[in-house]
Amino acid sequence: MKVLVIGAGNMGLTYAEGMGDSMILGRKRLRIYDTDPNKIKTLQEENKFDIYTSLEDCLPQADIVFIAVKPYHSQDLFEEMQSLVRPDQLFVSLMAGVTIDTIQQGLKVSKVIRTMPNLPAKVGKGVTSYTGAKEVSRIELLTARHLLDTTGTSIHVETEKFIDASTGISGSGPAYVFYFMQSMLDAALKMGFSDYDSKVLVSNTFEGAIELFNQSDISPKSWINKVASKGGTTQAAIDSMDDNNVKQLIQDAAYAAFDRAVELGKEK
Repeated sequence: MKVLVIGAGNMGLTYAEGMGDSMILGRKRLRIYDTDPNKIKTLQEENKFDIYTSLEDCLPQADIVFIAVKPYHSQDLFEEMQSLVRPDQLFVSLMAGVTIDTIQQGLKVSKVIRTMPNLPAKVGKGVTSYTGAKEVSRIELLTARHLLDTTGTSIHVETEKFIDASTGISGSGPAYVFYFMQSMLDAALKMGFSDYDSKVLVSNTFEGAIELFNQSDISPKSWINKVASKGGTTQAAIDSMDDNNVKQLIQDAAYAAFDRAVELGKEK
């Protein structure tokens, strides 16, 4: 199985490293195509992948092609790729907002899988939702899943609607967590903690809470009830958030990302 990643940006390189470090490709080296001279030089020095600067030299031979360029570069890229692709090749998109139909029309191919990755994939904790065109076989979906799982875990969704929806939850979600963390850091600093102590307090609190959640079947609401005593400090904080409608604001933010993902697909 020959795997090619087009685009060595953050997401492209993240998945390339995940697949390349796994045993899934056997003795075959993963291939990367990019045109940035600085990235190419760095990758060549690392000598972990086969690096290409010409699509003609790598695209026709690939069995599975991951497309990891910025969405606004997609149309120009498709024009370059179109004469070099084969009908039996499988294309896996890591691009946000680019629909399966847009990729099929742009490349004149049928076997397309669309994904929604997220940033924690960089540390092997990513979650990638994916769905495929009807022409993609079960075996090809399973193969793609194994490849995606090298950066964390993946979930198969039935339609592209859920790819857009997962954009609002997992795709953009890390930014919501960082937003909350930054707010807590700012509060800790105002209370007089040092930068270092603030980071330890906040980061370990998040890590510990997530570990508690993952190691049990208890819902977040139930965990809140365990921590918050009537008339206590935690309940005062929860009451403040409820009074300020924080829960609804977070849901509204997730839907804003979802709606924007749908808009991006229509713009293509």
